[in-house]
Amino acid sequence: MNSIINQSPYIKSSREFAGDPEQIKVILTRTYIEIATSINERTIGLFPVTKPAITGEAWFVDKNQKQQTLRQVYTFTTTANIPHGIELAGATSFVNVARFTRCFGAFTDGTNWYGLIFGSNVAIIGQISFYITPTNIVFLTGAGAPALTNGNIVLEWMTNP
Repeated sequence: MNSIINQSPYIKSSREFAGDPEQIKVILTRTYIEIATSINERTIGLFPVTKPAITGEAWFVDKNQKQQTLRQVYTFTTTANIPHGIELAGATSFVNVARFTRCFGAFTDGTNWYGLIFGSNVAIIGQISFYITPTNIVFLTGAGAPALTNGNIVLEWMTNP
């Protein structure tokens, strides 16, 4: 199957070892590289609140230039702005952000759970949405939206090459 891109995350389940120590050295070195590459190219399930974690995803948006993504979780109990702390250049641009790839969240009113919408800078009736500025995660509460008691937002962004 030469038409698929994700060939490396699959680790061979068997390998022949030669009797010659030099050949064994070559095979073990190659095997280690294959295992390390396979492990490093999987999606990493870490969702930290203290600082960003590498997601393990490899994005190839700009031709063959590999870019990685980072993930961070933000918890909240109000709809006050949340400083995201992502490194910035000046007041209007993100230093380490090529683009955001996924932004999502959920909240509860103490009884039911609801999804947060990564949307526009205009409030949506019956919803709580959010958008990202160079310094903050900003909430918008539409008329009739549930009152939240707590929740979380996950931001994932692609780093600059």
